[in-house]
Amino acid sequence: MEPLAITLCIDASKPHVQTDFIVVGAGVAGLRAAIELASAGRVLVIAKDSLRESSSEYAQGGIAVALNDDDEVELHEQDTLVAGDGLCDAEAVRTLVEEAPAAIEQLIEWGTAFDREGTRLLFAREGAHSRNRILHAHGDSTGREIARTLRRKAASLENVAFQSFSAVTDLLLHDGEVIGVVALDSTTQSTIAIQARAVLLATGGLGRVFENTTNPDVATGDGVACAFRAGAAVEDIEFVQFHPTALFVPNAPRFLLSEALRGEGAYLRNASGERFMERYHPLKELAPRDVVSRSIVLELRASGDASAFLDLTHLPAGFIRKRFPRIFETCLTYGVDLEKSLAPVRPAAHYAMGGVQTDLDGQTTLPRLFAAGEAACTGVHGANRLASNSLLEGVVFGARAGRAMAAVSALPSITAVPRASLFPAITERDLRAIAWNSCGVLRSGPELAAASKRLAARRFEPLSSPDRAAFELRNMHQVASLIAVAALAREESRGGHYRTDFPAKSALFEKHSRITARLHTDATVVFS
Repeated sequence: MEPLAITLCIDASKPHVQTDFIVVGAGVAGLRAAIELASAGRVLVIAKDSLRESSSEYAQGGIAVALNDDDEVELHEQDTLVAGDGLCDAEAVRTLVEEAPAAIEQLIEWGTAFDREGTRLLFAREGAHSRNRILHAHGDSTGREIARTLRRKAASLENVAFQSFSAVTDLLLHDGEVIGVVALDSTTQSTIAIQARAVLLATGGLGRVFENTTNPDVATGDGVACAFRAGAAVEDIEFVQFHPTALFVPNAPRFLLSEALRGEGAYLRNASGERFMERYHPLKELAPRDVVSRSIVLELRASGDASAFLDLTHLPAGFIRKRFPRIFETCLTYGVDLEKSLAPVRPAAHYAMGGVQTDLDGQTTLPRLFAAGEAACTGVHGANRLASNSLLEGVVFGARAGRAMAAVSALPSITAVPRASLFPAITERDLRAIAWNSCGVLRSGPELAAASKRLAARRFEPLSSPDRAAFELRNMHQVASLIAVAALAREESRGGHYRTDFPAKSALFEKHSRITARLHTDATVVFS
């Protein structure tokens, strides 16, 4: 059974609504938390768009878990730590990999149909993994299948309700505690204050901040921006993962061509037909994502070509169509037959390692505010996420956040008044160009300083009737500013953050960056 979206009573005579728990976001992390919360009270899951439009739905690569016969939790742990390039929180990583097997078995029990070979689960390998430990569903629709399972499970619970097409614009505060949210109903263009015992931000990523991204349009960094404005600490926001292989075809979205393609033997070639990755890393196409992305950018800068190319034509006939049906059909739609021709590719913003700072239970630095999934920073990914750990993080830490929220005491009756909002006078096109050109794959101090100055110089003005697009632009501007400031302060290269003027890793910066609203007034980043 699929959930039906409910409609809140939004009118001038009833400006406030109360529930027990609010979950902002209907992806894997939010749904898993909602399921955990259902026994503790009424849960309202709020989705900015339809319930099916989330980053989880687009996750192709798979979900990592040490369940294969030749694998061990300790190996998964070590691979994650290595990928994180010195910035992983060891306790968070241990929690992730230890709780992964039970979490996956629970998903299977609830009906998730992972791919199998006969009756045995089919495990694949991706870049930087030392074992075959990646589970897929329907070849390349893993996130969609897990989200489907969790939606169905959540919908079966009496206490869980859903509100679609409602953008959360701000958090409600009282005496330093988060007591709810302000939401904009897209159908009526009306706002409403919704009060709750605790709020979970599971809003997904921030990829739309950049000109080129594999993320859906809803990925505008809403959770990070709302939490920051409320006073919560944001951690490691400079670490953005750029996926090396996004389809680069005119008038087509930057559709992600999964790392699993290279795991199955795809080659990267330049316009001359040369496999160039061997010049950059001994693992060639299976090098860590940040290495592959930088290598492609450097190759293109040297040659002046528009794109590199992903070559699967040497693989057995019919293999790609069967193993990656969604990718194959999408590429075919845009005129690329992966079995017969090379796919033009370029890097694109894909995943944010940083986000709202949390502990292992999703608690942020603000009372009653929690975060999980890509919007959160638990420290599990460090400076560079290991492939296929993102869906796993959403499942494991979504459940942990739900359990922690269930223990939050009841909220006293408080009348919450939404604050007035100011909006940046900048076009989305200009904002995304600034972020891409200055905060992209290759960064430098002068470019970051200029970007930060340009973003800070934009005037802010009130709007009489702001719509969803206006609120999204405000959030994108906030997030882009945070990335620029934090990236400028980190004078080294590590993981997904690469400075051409500081190309080496520095022991001085083997620390997490943290920034809060009171510090951002003078553009100060604290490392600890």
